[in-house]
Amino acid sequence: MKSYGASPRTSVALLVVVLVCGLRAATREPDTKDWYQHATFYQIYPRSFQDSNGDGIGDLKGITSRMEYLAGLGIDATWLSPPFVSPLADFGYDVADFYNIQPEYGTIDDMRALIGEAHKHGIKLMLDFIPNHTSDEHYWFEESAKGNPVYKDFYVWRPGKRNAVTGELEPPNNWISVFGGPAWKYDERRGEFYLHQFTEKQADLNYRHQPVVDEMTRMLTFWLEMGVDGFRLDAINHMFEDEQLRDEPPGWGPPGSYDELDHIYTKDDPDTYGVVYAWRELCEDFGRRNGKTVILMTEAYASIENTMLYYEDATGQRQGAHMPFNFQLIYDFQADQNAIGLKQSIDWWLNHMPARHTASWVAGSHDHSRVASRVGLEFVDQVLTLVHTLPGTSITYYGEEIGMLDYKEAETYDNRDPNRTPMQWDNSISAGFSTNRDTWLKMHPDYPTRNVAMQEAAERSTLKHFRTLTALRRHPTLVHGEFTHRTVGRDVYAFSRELHGEDSLVTVLNMASENRTVDLGDFVNLPSRLTVEIAQPKSNYKAG
Repeated sequence: MKSYGASPRTSVALLVVVLVCGLRAATREPDTKDWYQHATFYQIYPRSFQDSNGDGIGDLKGITSRMEYLAGLGIDATWLSPPFVSPLADFGYDVADFYNIQPEYGTIDDMRALIGEAHKHGIKLMLDFIPNHTSDEHYWFEESAKGNPVYKDFYVWRPGKRNAVTGELEPPNNWISVFGGPAWKYDERRGEFYLHQFTEKQADLNYRHQPVVDEMTRMLTFWLEMGVDGFRLDAINHMFEDEQLRDEPPGWGPPGSYDELDHIYTKDDPDTYGVVYAWRELCEDFGRRNGKTVILMTEAYASIENTMLYYEDATGQRQGAHMPFNFQLIYDFQADQNAIGLKQSIDWWLNHMPARHTASWVAGSHDHSRVASRVGLEFVDQVLTLVHTLPGTSITYYGEEIGMLDYKEAETYDNRDPNRTPMQWDNSISAGFSTNRDTWLKMHPDYPTRNVAMQEAAERSTLKHFRTLTALRRHPTLVHGEFTHRTVGRDVYAFSRELHGEDSLVTVLNMASENRTVDLGDFVNLPSRLTVEIAQPKSNYKAG
């Protein structure tokens, strides 16, 4: 029996190295992995990362100044939430000019400098691209509203219908916005309604009009030539709508909610995949000509079957996103999670994923409550251990490496503000984020005791645990190793990574509130004595 004492959930996340000796057998060499297939990604919300000029708002020069920190953290690639010109109705997700930078964040030259500095430190840089819509202040929309024949069909316009009883002009159908209310807005300039699946300031583009596809493809090419290494495609499954504009049937949500309707005519249209596959071909062609791999990541809140089609088509012939975003851990890893549920969540993705593709493990994002607030501060290190030792790509939201928390009192513009507060660098004015005491969102009041500087100085900390994990991710076993996972009872989740000729590694997570003695006998080839390689900061174990 291979037994291991596992401390309560508040103090355990072990990664043990197993030195395995055995008979040599004929084995197939592991496939060569491209950079993205085992990368550590880091999301930056530009407005909240680092302010370089004292106006209380993060900017590109600020991000550039922190590239050395990211390199030291072991980050392979970072993606920026949108830095483009925007009226900020949805803080950058309402783009008014895809070719220029929001003045608060800097200039196009600042972006060039950021890309160069990232590459100097060996970090890939990706942009968040919003294909579904533009701001209603975009030149295209303004011209479309005026009836300019060049842009007339760039957006989804339809005449309204008269209410037979009241005589009032009503929207073309019953579609509703993700943010509530009708998905149609009347524009007097044109005398028609335009579709907006998000806020009324975000007008849906008409992808059934080929010039729109051409313009957006041209924009992607512009940024590729600037030097970016790929794109995250935001809200991708909203790109196409039912051509007949049929009313959507009732859903399962309460009246007034987005789920009041079943969105069979406004989401997951099969034509969406064709555009994604074409953009993958664009990236492949650019990469071949420039000796690099340019990647696409997709964000779609969709069924698992529809999500998997972003990887490749049903025949496996056309390739799409290198990695669709996997939000399962955000939804399923909660404070009351147990080992059985966690294993099911991981299996859910891996069992549906097409062969020879890469899983992504997302711990947090700008749209979700932070890990520490979602599962509790005492479990943050456990989540970080999980996402960095599972096979595939890890994606970390800024500040998770120090266990930043949501701050409800910071809510000013949006209900997601609490998880977008400025980065906590040290205990100086505004946590070292800015020299200005008035920051665009309030600082979390715990910053004097929860910040990068303090965790750097501590003997053991979440930050140091994160850095140890990212360093170990480069181990051949974690890059190429076979993955086997199982539950040990209801409370302990464990998995092994094994590669012929290399150390094997076993991750053990105790999901219970008290100690457990773990029998790892179901993992074959384990010796009776194991070595602890990594233990989370509050664990009873230490490495070595």
